[in-house]
Amino acid sequence: MQLEHYYSSQQWKKIQNFSAMKNSPFLVVDLDRIQFKYEELKQCFPSATVFYAVKANPGREIIQRLKNIGSNFDVASTYELDRVLESGVSPERISFGNTIKKAVDVQYAYDQGVRLFVTDARADLEQIAQFAPGSRVFVRVLVESGTTAEWPLSRKFGCDPAMAVDLMVQAKKLGLKPYGVSFHVGSQQKEVTVWRTALDTVKSVFETLENQHQIQLELINMGGGFPARYLSEINSIQAYAEQIKMYLKHNFNREITLFLEPGRSLVGDAGVIVSEIVLISNKSEKDSKRWIYTDVGVFNGLIETLGETTKYPIYTPKMQPQAEQSKVVLAGPTCDSTDIMYEKIPYQLPLDLVIGDRLYWLSTGAYTTSYASVEFNGYPPLRTFYLE
Repeated sequence: MQLEHYYSSQQWKKIQNFSAMKNSPFLVVDLDRIQFKYEELKQCFPSATVFYAVKANPGREIIQRLKNIGSNFDVASTYELDRVLESGVSPERISFGNTIKKAVDVQYAYDQGVRLFVTDARADLEQIAQFAPGSRVFVRVLVESGTTAEWPLSRKFGCDPAMAVDLMVQAKKLGLKPYGVSFHVGSQQKEVTVWRTALDTVKSVFETLENQHQIQLELINMGGGFPARYLSEINSIQAYAEQIKMYLKHNFNREITLFLEPGRSLVGDAGVIVSEIVLISNKSEKDSKRWIYTDVGVFNGLIETLGETTKYPIYTPKMQPQAEQSKVVLAGPTCDSTDIMYEKIPYQLPLDLVIGDRLYWLSTGAYTTSYASVEFNGYPPLRTFYLE
C-alpha cells in the first residue's frame, strides 16, 4: 500500500500532526479535499446541479462547506432535512430523495418549503399529492448495477419502466408536476457502461410519456455511484464523465436538466480513521497468522467491511519498503463474533507491529460515523474532527 497513492505529503502531514496528540479512535475529515472533489465534479459536469447525499456523512461542517460553494442537498429523512435547514440552506436547494417516507414526513417537508420529491409507488405518489400539492416529482426506475458495484441498489428502490410511465401520468392527474426520472447504478460503481444501460431505460420512459401521453419530462437525476479510492483501481472522474456525456448526447437531442447526487465520491477520500492496536494474538502455537484487534471495528465505524465488501487501504508508519510483512486477520474490540473486518482477504502488515501502535484507515470519510452504533458494548459514537 503506497500512501502517496492516496494523499500528498502535505495533506498527510496535516492529518498526522493533528492526530498526534489525540486518543483514538476517531475520524479526521479534510474539508479542503471535499471542496476539491466537488469542484472537480462540477468541472466534469458543468451543466449539472449537484445534490450532496447527506446520508454519506451528515457532519454540519461538511454541509456548511458545501453550502458555501454552491451545492444542493439530497435528504432521506426529516432529521437530515432539519440538519440541512439549520445550516442555513434554503428549501429550494433540497430534494427529498427517499422513496420510503411517512405522510407526516411529506407534510413536514412541504411545510418547510421543500417542493421536490421522488417516488416509485402509487401509494407514495398519492400521499405526496395530498400533503405536498403542486410539487415537482420525479420517478425512480429500477436499473441493474451488475456485479461491478460494491453496494448494489437495484432491488429495494425503483420500479420498472412501465410503472414509471404510469406514475408520471397519475402525477399529472393528481395535480403534481411530472418532472423527470432518476436512477442509481449502485454505490462504488466501477463500470461506467452501466450508465449507458440506465440511460437507455430513461430514454424509453421519456419517449413513451411524450409520444403517448403528451408529457414532456425535463429532468434526469443520475443519482450517485461514482467511486472513492479504496484498494481496487478505479478510473478518474474525468473518464467517467467523458463516457456518460457521450451516452447522454446519443440518447437525448434536446436540452435536459441534469442532477447528480454524489455522496461517497465527495467525502470518502477526505476521511481517515485513526485507530490503535489493542491486542495481537495467534489462535494456536502452530498458527502463524496474527489476529490484530483494534479499538475501531464493524460497530463503531467500519460496518461497510461486513462481508469484506469495502476494502479500505490501511497504513502504519512501520510500513516501510524493506519491512517484513505477513498476513493478518483484522478484528474490532467488541464481544460480538461478527466484529471481524478482514479474515478472508489477505491483508499484510509489518511483523514488528506491537500493542499500542496506530493503524490509519484511509478513505473512510463516507458511511463511517453515520453508520456507527450509539452504545454497543458501551462504546460511544465515533468522534469526528474537521480540518479546514
